[in-house]
Amino acid sequence: MSDILLIHGPNLNLLGTREPGVYGACTLEEINHTAAEQCASAGARLETLQSNSEAELVDRVQRAGTDGTRFIAVSYTHLRAHETDSYLVCRLLLE
Repeated sequence: MSDILLIHGPNLNLLGTREPGVYGACTLEEINHTAAEQCASAGARLETLQSNSEAELVDRVQRAGTDGTRFIAVSYTHLRAHETDSYLVCRLLLE
């Protein structure tokens, strides 16, 4: 069974309540639940992490580089240099 890490960055804990007209009414909990169901049906385990601290996110991505977890950076529309470096060092940034 493979492991997938789904990271949610700053302010995404407010999904469903912060400007629902712009961001929709779906909560982060609902997104995680749907993602977990889809992963389970594909035979994969899902780990989710939401943090308003970029340092915590970078630390977890770096651990993913050593524990075999797969990370896909689809929700990051911008990356700072230190974040990009951590993904590239771990060879987890999919092009």
